[in-house]
Amino acid sequence: MREFAGKRYWLVGASEGLGLSLARRLSAAGAEVILSARSPDKLAEAVALMPGRAIALPVDVASTASVRAAAEQAGQIDGVVFLAGVYWPMRAQDWDADAVEAMCDINLTGCARVMGAVVPGMVARGRGHVVITGSLSGFRGLPGAVGYCASKAGTMSLAESMYCDLRGSGVDVQLCNPGFIRTRLTDKNDFRMPQIMEPAQAAQVMFEHMTGDRFSNSFPVPFAWVFRLSQFLPDWAYYRLFAPR
Repeated sequence: MREFAGKRYWLVGASEGLGLSLARRLSAAGAEVILSARSPDKLAEAVALMPGRAIALPVDVASTASVRAAAEQAGQIDGVVFLAGVYWPMRAQDWDADAVEAMCDINLTGCARVMGAVVPGMVARGRGHVVITGSLSGFRGLPGAVGYCASKAGTMSLAESMYCDLRGSGVDVQLCNPGFIRTRLTDKNDFRMPQIMEPAQAAQVMFEHMTGDRFSNSFPVPFAWVFRLSQFLPDWAYYRLFAPR
């Protein structure tokens, strides 16, 4: 069972929602947490909520220079958790080029920027802990989710490839794929969201996953089973169920 007392964890995307709740949980477990997001004001508020030692480190994951500078300032860390993300519900018929590009650049390429800034050091030291946040929406394409599904699918694939390569290296890689979490992002949805979770609930599930050595965790069940099983459906059946004409 992984212990967090005395460890330093960098949480990217931790000023609110799931990231903030997970930071509080890790802090309560004895970790020193470095909280990153774009807004210095929100980060200051978030740091004030931590029960243990915490540092605010503003970063824009859409900027390679910003990520590299933040990683340099963070210094040697024991773990990194990537939680940053943006979302706009969107059909292909309503394509907003700027929004789609932002989802891909922040959710996927932003994750790659952060990993590129910290993973080489972990590999050189032969130890580290990487946690990447995917989504149930990343298993197969969904209607009304242009940009978001693609970005999360890429993020999940990135985690899978890293896990393949780093097994036995001393650098542990984990992936968490949550469903709906009540945040300002899901507030944009105008449809029913089955088994929607509060940020603290989702953070507890994620924290418990981080204490173990299993690679991936998709939750909440049984909602997650729908998405996992959908991968085994032939195209004609999947699209008839999920995207009827």
